[in-house]
Amino acid sequence: MKIRDLPASEATRLIPLLQDLHALHVDHHPERYRASPTDAELSSWLEAWLREKSITALIAESPQGALLGYTLFEIETRPALPVKLAETRLIVHHIAVSQAFRRMGVGLALLNEVKRQASIQAITTIATTYAPFNTASARLFQSIGLKPVMTMAEWRA
Repeated sequence: MKIRDLPASEATRLIPLLQDLHALHVDHHPERYRASPTDAELSSWLEAWLREKSITALIAESPQGALLGYTLFEIETRPALPVKLAETRLIVHHIAVSQAFRRMGVGLALLNEVKRQASIQAITTIATTYAPFNTASARLFQSIGLKPVMTMAEWRA
């Protein structure tokens, strides 16, 4: 397996895995997520997002070049506030692995590369959010040392 950066020009490669990830969220929270975004909408959004300097996409590929999984993350610098210390942190926004390759170490390999890149940049905080129903993501993030520190709650009319 090879892990590499994915340029914005190749963003469309992520769409099948993103559609699967999105469908999971729609199933659990249809009031929060738009059902069935088109591939064209996702492509346009992903390409624009990946052009942002602070956003990085990493992909895991098979030796034959098949997409096994991906992660999207952002480097965020927060200034000091009277109530909080300044920090630069890496935020994992997405991680998805092709169903055929789950539980084979693809997600862990992607997150280990995320940790390596954070370390190179002297970033000491990695953060993410995941939904309570997504126990696989929770286990994966906990396996690399992330621990829940906050709970976010919502009310929707």
